[in-house]
Amino acid sequence: DKLPALMSKNIIIAHAADGADMLRKHRMPKEIIDIAEQHHGTTLLKFFYHKAKQNGHDVKEEDFRYPGPKPQTKESAVIGIADSVEAAVRSMAHPTHEQIESLVRNIISDRLQDGQFSDCDITLKELNTVTETLCETLKGIFHSRIEYPEMNKQKVKQA
Repeated sequence: DKLPALMSKNIIIAHAADGADMLRKHRMPKEIIDIAEQHHGTTLLKFFYHKAKQNGHDVKEEDFRYPGPKPQTKESAVIGIADSVEAAVRSMAHPTHEQIESLVRNIISDRLQDGQFSDCDITLKELNTVTETLCETLKGIFHSRIEYPEMNKQKVKQA
């Protein structure tokens, strides 16, 4: 949040290529390297694009897109979706089940409308399964927990 939008987008966009370079260095299989390069496709970093525009910068949408390529396999598409939705949910203070479900559906819908799955053979049925699975998983991870009385006592003693 403290970095300028242009610098933030450069750091974020670089992670796909940097990850692929690290995988190459460690002689990982080509299929894994391909996933690292493809998992974000040519998606737009919307937050930073809009932030740059709001700050008065004359920016082009393509400058805020990952360089691609778009996912070539179902696996690459699913990993890209999972990466994006996990990061988005993690950025929320106290996500409700409804907010999680809405976010997952919106991210997948945006990618579908943006043509991000046009180079892989993932079906709508499979995308629906991914949606349901990610929603259930994220709801389990981010559900609210009660604080147990023993924990409260320990906090008081430590203070």
